[in-house]
Amino acid sequence: MADPALLVYTRTTDYRHDSIPAGIAALRSLGGFEVHAHEDPAALEEPLDRYAAVVFLSTSGDVLTPAGRERLAAYVEGGGGFVGVHAAACTECGWPYYGDLLGARFAGHPPVQPGRALVEDHDHPATRHLPPVWEVTDEWYDFQAGPRPSARVLLSADETSYAGGTMGDDHPLAWCRTQGAGRVFYTALGHTVEAYGDPLFRAHLRGGITWAAAR
Repeated sequence: MADPALLVYTRTTDYRHDSIPAGIAALRSLGGFEVHAHEDPAALEEPLDRYAAVVFLSTSGDVLTPAGRERLAAYVEGGGGFVGVHAAACTECGWPYYGDLLGARFAGHPPVQPGRALVEDHDHPATRHLPPVWEVTDEWYDFQAGPRPSARVLLSADETSYAGGTMGDDHPLAWCRTQGAGRVFYTALGHTVEAYGDPLFRAHLRGGITWAAAR
């Protein structure tokens, strides 16, 4: 029996992350999924039901056509999985539905630096393998508003462990939620090329994707 398929979408019309090729390679190496990587917005205009999940891997700016927006919304509302990684929070800023779907929108970030990520919920495939305090070097995204209460927060940032955070004591980094009949997972981590070689981060991604893809 064939592995379930993922549509991994990496189109950018704003900042483009050097880590995108490493991210695609990491997803392909996880096993258990057949990865279809696309940059062409026409890929989102086609029926999406054959995919277990759609992954926006560091997309940025406006990346969908009106038809693609309709397809994606109908897919998730009907039970499809959606995964956003890192700059997916800087995507489709003019489409209100997308902000609701993801749960939060990007506001800014300090320079890349080491810090501590705190596991809030160990009872999830994306976090159950992580230590309670995870030392990470990344670009620590701040958000315009946190995703609570519509999302289940899995991982948060300890702003005392790095410089430049603006959200204070409640700084979610990864979460999951439902949208219609679909499941949504987002992680703010994944800025650096090196992240995609980290076994902990790869397992974090695999857990989140597996959860979102489970209909």
